[in-house]
Amino acid sequence: MKIGDALKRYRVKPGEKLDLSAIDAGDFSLFPEGGKAASVELFDQLRDELQALQKVLYAQNKHRILIVLQAMDTGGKDGCVKHVFSRVDPQGVNVKAYKKPSEEELAHDFLWRVHPHVPGNGQIVIFNRSHYEDILAVRVKKLFGDDVWKRRYRHVIEFERMLAEEGTTIIKMFLHISKDEQKRRLESRLANPAKYWKFNPDDLSDRARWDEFQKAYEDLIEKTATEQSPWFIIPGDRKWYRNLVVARIMVDVLRGLKMDFPSVTWDPKSVVIE
Repeated sequence: MKIGDALKRYRVKPGEKLDLSAIDAGDFSLFPEGGKAASVELFDQLRDELQALQKVLYAQNKHRILIVLQAMDTGGKDGCVKHVFSRVDPQGVNVKAYKKPSEEELAHDFLWRVHPHVPGNGQIVIFNRSHYEDILAVRVKKLFGDDVWKRRYRHVIEFERMLAEEGTTIIKMFLHISKDEQKRRLESRLANPAKYWKFNPDDLSDRARWDEFQKAYEDLIEKTATEQSPWFIIPGDRKWYRNLVVARIMVDVLRGLKMDFPSVTWDPKSVVIE
C-alpha cells in the first residue's frame, strides 16, 4: 500500500486563512486502509530511501536542507526526529534544539543565535523549535510589547527568503495535536518514573494558554507561509501516521532536487590496485 501526496495534502497555501480547531489532528486520510501495524513496512521503505537520498545529497555537496519543527508541548518533535531520521548518516545531519535564550543571546538581535546553525552544502539541519519561538513566546507570554513580535514576521520572511535564494530548501512543519491528546501524553509522563525528566510543570501554564497559542500559531503560519518557505500542518495525534507523513514529505522533496553522485574525471576501469 502506498501513501498519497502529502506534499499537496498538508501544505499551507500562501495567503490561506487557518482555523486549527477545524483541522483534524487525528487525520489519517492518506493511509485510510492501513494502521500502525500496516504502516511498518512502508515506513521502513521510506526510511531506506531517505537514507539513500541523503547519501547523494552529502556526496554532491550542492544542496542545503533546513527543516523547522514546531509543535505544542508533547507534540512529538523529538520522536519525529528519532524515528524518521534514524537511518540517515549522522555526518550529514545536525539537530539544533532551541531553548530559552541565554543572556548572551538576548544581548543580540533574535536571529543572532539562529544563523550560525543553518545548513551548509550537502547538509540537512533540523531545528527542534526555532526562530519562531521568538515570536510565539513573546506574543503569548507578553515578554515584550506587541510591536516587537509583529515586526519579527517581516524579519523572519526576509531571513528565509535570503536562505532560499542562496540555495537552501526550507521545509517547515507544524506537528498538530489536539488538546485531549496532549492531556494523555502529559499523564503518561506522570505515570512513568522513567519519563519524569520529560515533564516540566511550566508545561501546564502553557497548556492553560492553549487557545492563545493556537491563535498565535494560526497567525504565524498564515503570515510566514511563502512559496520559497512553505508550512505543512501534519496531523500529530497518531504518532505512526505523523512519522509516515514526514518521511513521505522528506523523500518527495529530496527526489525533486534531481540529485546524482558527482562525476569523476578519471576512468574507474583504468585503475589497478596491486
